[in-house]
Amino acid sequence: MAFDKTFKNAEPDVSKNVLVRFISSRFNITDSHHGERFFVKQAHPRTGRTVWFITPLFMDLVLIEVADVIFAVDSVPPIFAITTDPFIVYTANIFAILGLRALYFALAAMIHRFKYLEPALALVLVFIGSKIFIADMLGLEKPPAALSLGVTFRNHR
Repeated sequence: MAFDKTFKNAEPDVSKNVLVRFISSRFNITDSHHGERFFVKQAHPRTGRTVWFITPLFMDLVLIEVADVIFAVDSVPPIFAITTDPFIVYTANIFAILGLRALYFALAAMIHRFKYLEPALALVLVFIGSKIFIADMLGLEKPPAALSLGVTFRNHR
């Protein structure tokens, strides 16, 4: 992530997405949008029979909701590190999903201003991961929060 330049200035190819390929291999999908419809009936190109097709709008919805589920699963372990109260875990998870979606759209609109975002994020993630694993492997106390915040702040500048 810190050194990979493959995806710089390249538009992602959604057709290579695993979920899109899975759904495309099992369902009929139209090439064009049909207003606000998720499903349309039209003639099948090979058989000529009228069958149901999934529109790209429905595919967009599926991809967004799967991303939400991934964010939800990803945010469960950190909250369990803080508390096991089911109400707090559930509400923190819901707020994480809502906040991350809004943050994603905000970042997508301003991504050109954050040219060091990926390398900085990679360094912070490596630091946090190594801090956890090294402390556990050596049987040491976890470093104090002030040290972690200081390293994170230092990378931020």
